[in-house]
Amino acid sequence: MVPPRYKKKLDDLIAVCKKNLRSVDEDLISRAFEFSLEAHKNDIRASGEPFFQHPYEAALVAAKEIALDDVSVACALLHDVAEDTEFTIKDIRQEFGDTVADIVDGATKISDIFRSHEITQAENYRKMLLSMVNDVRVMIVKLADRLHNMRTLEFLAPEKQQRMAKETLDIYAPFAHRFGLAKIKWELEDLAFKHLHRREYEEIAHTIKSKRREREHYIRKFTVPMEKQLKEQGLTFVIEGRPKHLFSIYNKMVKRAKPIDEIYDMFAVRIILDTQEVNDCFTVYGIVSGIYKPIPERFKNYISIPKKNGYQSIHTTVLGPEGKMVEVQIRTLAMHEIAERGVAAHWMYKEGASTLDTELQSWISWVREIFEQKDDEAPRELMESFKLNLYQDEIYVFTPKGDLKILPKGATPVDFGFEIHSNVGSHTIGAKVNGRIVPLNTILLSGDQVEIITSKKQTPNPGWEKFVVTHKAKQHIRRWLKEESRKHVDDGKEVWDKKIKKAKLHINDDELVRFIHSQKMDNLQQFYLAIANESVNVDQLIELLVVGSKPPAVSVPAGTESGNTLFQKFVDSARDIASGISLFGSNDSFMHHYAKCCNPIPGDEIIGFVTRGEGIKIHRKNCRNVVAMRMKDEERIVDVAWPPATDAEFIAGVRVSGHDRSGLLNDITNSISGYNNTNIRSVTINSKDTLMEGNFILYVKNIEHLTVIVDRLRRVKGITRVERFEE
Repeated sequence: MVPPRYKKKLDDLIAVCKKNLRSVDEDLISRAFEFSLEAHKNDIRASGEPFFQHPYEAALVAAKEIALDDVSVACALLHDVAEDTEFTIKDIRQEFGDTVADIVDGATKISDIFRSHEITQAENYRKMLLSMVNDVRVMIVKLADRLHNMRTLEFLAPEKQQRMAKETLDIYAPFAHRFGLAKIKWELEDLAFKHLHRREYEEIAHTIKSKRREREHYIRKFTVPMEKQLKEQGLTFVIEGRPKHLFSIYNKMVKRAKPIDEIYDMFAVRIILDTQEVNDCFTVYGIVSGIYKPIPERFKNYISIPKKNGYQSIHTTVLGPEGKMVEVQIRTLAMHEIAERGVAAHWMYKEGASTLDTELQSWISWVREIFEQKDDEAPRELMESFKLNLYQDEIYVFTPKGDLKILPKGATPVDFGFEIHSNVGSHTIGAKVNGRIVPLNTILLSGDQVEIITSKKQTPNPGWEKFVVTHKAKQHIRRWLKEESRKHVDDGKEVWDKKIKKAKLHINDDELVRFIHSQKMDNLQQFYLAIANESVNVDQLIELLVVGSKPPAVSVPAGTESGNTLFQKFVDSARDIASGISLFGSNDSFMHHYAKCCNPIPGDEIIGFVTRGEGIKIHRKNCRNVVAMRMKDEERIVDVAWPPATDAEFIAGVRVSGHDRSGLLNDITNSISGYNNTNIRSVTINSKDTLMEGNFILYVKNIEHLTVIVDRLRRVKGITRVERFEE
């Protein structure tokens, strides 16, 4: 039983439902009202009012501003019950049946869809969209919920205001756009704009308000001659000044870098015809164009080619009195209903089951196509495609046979090819736009006729991913690249298996993983791919493994205690591997690597450290890491010496600092390369105010070579310090 003080609220809600909905189950609305009221009786909102006020206001939005059906209104009343009270979805199912329970459950599951964690975010989007595909009313309830929350946002903490406002702009307003709920979309955008850019919002709002009377006077002056001729034609119509939304004005100001006074379509009117004849819209366009000079490039015919959300209207911009530009929209009453109510105007009933018409169903199919394919697409890529496709302007292009294809703005011939069929897109080798051969990254424009040239030998190009914009194209390209990568991994593994078999090596996956980590590779896939791409030398890798794995084969040199030391294994197995470094002053050469922590060069005093799998690491004797090595593994330290002479080049680092000036970097590089054609591997320069510091990585032959370079740098004007650095 509804308490007396809430009786009027229930009566008001049912009255709104009866006014706006095709049919109303008063019992359903009453029971949902009572259930929600009871569930939330002890809850208080941040504003201090009873929590029940929120689901009630959301239900009013669903009944009045969206006006889909009575089930949506009941679900709006119940949408927070399972999330915020002791009642569960099971309780709702028992009381209201499966349909209501499933919608409330869908709305509950997606209530926290927008968080900073990409994986959670992407998976929640997927859940939300799949719930919505099953019953579009899930999103209707969420939009009603969000609109009322945005209307009362000032009661929340500033950080939460910012998060919810951004979430609204990124997700809810685009959804309202796709559902054709124009009024909901505009209000969500303006409310989000208010909290994200308050100063700009208030400036624009003040300007609009201060010029309201002037604007209304101008619109009246503009419409009088049109009204006269429309009446003479016997047309029934309404002309209204179309309200400009603050967020759209702000976007135009930012995009065009112009002040508000220079935004041309501040003046806008809408002509709504009470007629079933679509051709009457074109008659009206002729009348408007006869009175005021039209601007041809601002004409858009959304009647012949509707938007994906079913929107239809003629848009034209004309030069009105005093040379001011005015945007005019012309549509029938039925078109206006679809433009204002979107999905609700598409909703139809058939034998008690709700279905959608073909236009909305095509969009639902798009959602399903994207989000039911749970492949291994990265969450960030999924989110990128979702946001791009959800809220993008559309272009209209044609096949050579005249078939229409609707693509997002910025689409290319490759996107067009994939829109026709995945095989056409994958085998695209060229394209003609309006009869002329164009590059595949050409941006298509509305009205273009596109012909795709294919070849069976052509496969997707990795570079395509950088310029395609449709999810379908991106998904197919990424999938193909991953499949190719897997093939290369298999090829690389086959090469590796043959090599280690030939070398009579036995190594398990764990040992191999440890080995490839020592080679600065992340995983086996990367390792096998590197082999397939020939970016690593397999024979050298085998040698490194041999060094660390062969058992001792000769006697122990004097001075060692055991023939089983790691060093002895190295000595016994690696004497035949070519090297320049000599060990113990002998003529024997051994596999070695130069330590990156100190980058020794000929002339430096050096020492060797026997590693597991990488041969001997050569360090400078004064390297800070050598001290730790001596303390930990003294037996692995060996004496080594440079060869008498070598033509090899070695990496060395030089750090310079001084006073910055014009041409300083040029003088430094000339000073380095001017001696013995010294090659510079890399340069890093940082400057602040008048000071600079730079790191130069060079190729030098020995310590004398490096010393000359350092001396030359010290003579460069402005340089105050030059030193060798290790890492």
